[in-house]
Amino acid sequence: MSEAENNGDFIRWLGPDLSIKILSHLDDPCDLARVSAVSRAWHHFVVENGLSKQLCLKLFPELSFAANVIEADNMIEPTRFVPGNPMTWDCLKRNHNVYAFLARGLAPYVRQNCISEAVVASSTDNYPEESIQNTMEPRDRTEIRASYWSSKGESDPSVPETLIYKLISKICIVTEIYIQPFQAYFQHGNPIYSAKSVRFRMGYLKQPKELKSNRKAKRILQGKDFVWTYTSPEFPMAQENRLQIFKLPEPVFCVGGVLLVELLGRVQKQQMDQLYYICISHVGVVGRPLSSGFSAKMHHSGRCFLKHSPRKDSYFVTPVPYRSGEPPMWLPTENSPSRLRTLTYNMMQRAGRRLWGWP
Repeated sequence: MSEAENNGDFIRWLGPDLSIKILSHLDDPCDLARVSAVSRAWHHFVVENGLSKQLCLKLFPELSFAANVIEADNMIEPTRFVPGNPMTWDCLKRNHNVYAFLARGLAPYVRQNCISEAVVASSTDNYPEESIQNTMEPRDRTEIRASYWSSKGESDPSVPETLIYKLISKICIVTEIYIQPFQAYFQHGNPIYSAKSVRFRMGYLKQPKELKSNRKAKRILQGKDFVWTYTSPEFPMAQENRLQIFKLPEPVFCVGGVLLVELLGRVQKQQMDQLYYICISHVGVVGRPLSSGFSAKMHHSGRCFLKHSPRKDSYFVTPVPYRSGEPPMWLPTENSPSRLRTLTYNMMQRAGRRLWGWP
């Protein structure tokens, strides 16, 4: 029995309610992993009260509707504690691992451009010179050539256009979307072909097939092929040649990895043909993708299956002594992307042999 289980166990003396209140102030998954590795009693307390899930949902409330999770090929359905059910403790332990790894996988400080590929536009004026692929380039020109996407011309300014992008992960938390309208510096008057407003949808393909970028995709992918789990408010777009930031009202948990940009209304006629166009030079998505140790699969029912593959995580470790006279324990470095899993594994492995009678 450890020191914590004797006189230094504040969980024992303060009781469960006050202990939960204290531990709920932890905001780093690594700290909760350390708490659960102190002793058998502390590990049981953390697992039984679902503290890893509480921390994960505190960091990412968008995860509250996630249905099923897979860890290393075993399906896990998060369940509530049912007294007398012999399988409950196993479920709670597995849920504890899943939510702990997920909280670490969606690290709050990792924010980046989450677009991996431009898939298809609803129309393109001159393909491939003015294709959607050009919107992946942050500049509006490359060398001596303009870089932008252009819609086909329309006599009706209310005709919308759409752009579809594939995100770098099937699970991302998206906070902002950047769009820069294109200014035709080679035309008289330097017109800016912006839209009147913009709206965003996020979701996934109904059928389990891969999104591919090609010209034929616009004849294959239709609105009925997608399930949109999120639709943003409509944002006004300025007719200005600058990177415009559209901040979503709250972070969006994008399940499926597909972004649809709806460009609503046209404001600029082209002088030579008197038709309305929309031209965009760049689109970017700011968010947090899931780490490489996770993958997601969409089910036709709309449920998301999350799979954690520990071997895909990269470990950067440094040997440090745990206690005097004992073998060194391998701990990850501060910048390791898998610091929580490595720490939890080593501490639980060591504690398990001594305290819990694990083989």
